[in-house]
Amino acid sequence: MPEEGVPLTPKANLLTTEEILTLARLFVKEGIDKIRLTGGEPLIRPDVVDIVAQLQRLEGLRTIGVTTNGINLTRLLPQLQKAGLSAINISLDTLVPAKFEFIVRRKGFHKVMEGIHKAIELGYNPVKVNCVVMRGLNEDELLDFAALTEGLPLDVRFIEYMPFDGNKWNFKKMVSYKEMLDTIRQQWPELEKLPEEESSTAKAFKIPGFQGQISFITSMSEHFCGTCNRLRITADGNLKVCLFGNSEVSLRDHLRAGASEQELLRIIGAAVGRKKRQHAGMFSISQMKNRPMILIELFLMFHDSPPANPSISSWDPLHVQGLRPRMSFSSQMVTLWKGCRVPQALLLAQQQLGSGCFQRHYTSRADSDANSKCLSPGSWAPAAPSGPQLTSEQLTHVDSEGRAAMVDVGRKPDTERAAVASAVVLLGPVAFKLVQRNQLKKGDALVVAQLAGIQAAKVTSQLIPLCHHVALSHVQVQLELDSTRHAVRIQASCRARGPTGVEMEALTSAAVAALSLYDMCKAVSRDIVLEEIKLISKTGGQRGDFHRA
Repeated sequence: MPEEGVPLTPKANLLTTEEILTLARLFVKEGIDKIRLTGGEPLIRPDVVDIVAQLQRLEGLRTIGVTTNGINLTRLLPQLQKAGLSAINISLDTLVPAKFEFIVRRKGFHKVMEGIHKAIELGYNPVKVNCVVMRGLNEDELLDFAALTEGLPLDVRFIEYMPFDGNKWNFKKMVSYKEMLDTIRQQWPELEKLPEEESSTAKAFKIPGFQGQISFITSMSEHFCGTCNRLRITADGNLKVCLFGNSEVSLRDHLRAGASEQELLRIIGAAVGRKKRQHAGMFSISQMKNRPMILIELFLMFHDSPPANPSISSWDPLHVQGLRPRMSFSSQMVTLWKGCRVPQALLLAQQQLGSGCFQRHYTSRADSDANSKCLSPGSWAPAAPSGPQLTSEQLTHVDSEGRAAMVDVGRKPDTERAAVASAVVLLGPVAFKLVQRNQLKKGDALVVAQLAGIQAAKVTSQLIPLCHHVALSHVQVQLELDSTRHAVRIQASCRARGPTGVEMEALTSAAVAALSLYDMCKAVSRDIVLEEIKLISKTGGQRGDFHRA
């Protein structure tokens, strides 16, 4: 869920139950044999069970699926199964309850897990779990998700992070299919690739001996436009022939204007005819105006069978699969559909160095005159405490109901803030000697660590979810060699004027500088220890000053 939420579509603009069923009947009559109800969240529609029941009566429709956040699944699934629901996808991006709450802006992790187990209990096999992988958020959970398939009949589908309005897409956040696969193969080198199903959007793998399997949706790094056979209709009745396309045609408006079946087929055929051979690529897509993913789909339509006729039409078509030749197909749709595939779509008190040591001492500073702040007050965060106090009896980053919340600092006065943090990196004798003499093949480890620490302080709010952005006026990172311990001591200092402290910036700076040292030296030794990451002091603010003894 985007941080600012999404505007709700007026009810009058949404497709009614009958309009949904009218369009479903039309598409099924023309060869569609799989419909998936998605969202948004389809299970909040009060008529969802009735829709499934009526879809189930359509002759030729072989599969009715649902993609859900799983919050209401335990309660509704028995009714949905009885109505005819035959396939389930559950969206779940983390196995950490607190992180789940941050991502979806509400509680409910345990309800989702209950829903997964309820689906298994009722015999759905596989139960598909959709996980969008984002660097810095959940890529560290790949192995945990894969491990779920050992004892459960799940198909865990890892989805590359895709650009949509509101999700602040950035190429650096995207973890590619090959990177994910390499991570999992390091843990399970026996991982086997499964045969690809016709028109499948997923590359499937299985760990021998595990009940379930894992899959990868590679929309960004390896598109599957040439075999995609999906069409989408949004909750407000617009046809999208490509998930990543911003072109939409309103079928709702034509329905409400009294369009005949043939007129609707002509409109749909023309939209499919304008479908491009493949989507524009991740960088172009990220610049396009498109709906947030949460507003794109009410239901997906698939056609799974092989094409009725391999003929190619004159408009340089894309191969559309799965139209069964059981009925006469309208001439416009034959021209546009037959034999063509529609593409879808990451720390150092100073200490005197021993005498006789070859010393290297680095100090670096970043000063800025910038005084702007980008503060994001949460409307339901607890109020800042009044009066000075050293500690708080309550956590300030949760609200009265225990939900994760960003502290509202909008009414706090601007004061001078400063903080110092430290870390120690125990390198061992070999790596220490190379760093001391600046003989590492990667280059000057101390300089790189310095720069990394400065950069990290400036982007702390991007790394720590509930931190406010702070316009730092000063960052200093110092590194000293300790020959007695074969260690590097790091000290990071940050200053700013504003309504919130900078201890997280100092801690992040020291930590990332230490991590960078590890990265520079890991080829020489993996027996490197990062320790004593701690706050040394902080000044400014209502809670008073802190100085470690």
